[in-house]
Amino acid sequence: MQFSDDKPIWRQIYELIAMRILSGEWREQERIVSVREMAQEVGVNPNTVMRSYERLEADGIIFNRRGIGFYVSLGAVAHIRDIERSKFISEELPKLVERLELLGLKIEVHE
Repeated sequence: MQFSDDKPIWRQIYELIAMRILSGEWREQERIVSVREMAQEVGVNPNTVMRSYERLEADGIIFNRRGIGFYVSLGAVAHIRDIERSKFISEELPKLVERLELLGLKIEVHE
């Protein structure tokens, strides 16, 4: 995985996992790859991946079954969508609107 410098690596792994869940690659109530497997896949220390998993768990997106592994929580897709919508509205949409205005483009809404 190619990491960017604008966010911590654990956060980028968090977002990768969230997108896999949102895309349906990992379904609700299904087991996800282990911390070690994910660390090997993305080429980082397992402690970094564990930090991502802990945050995902704290956010209610995954849960841990002791001795078995991590699973996608029931309702995780809806929860991720809510998080991503809020992030889009607060972070990306204002930049998009500003860019449209700079380029003299107008958005027409047809109902």
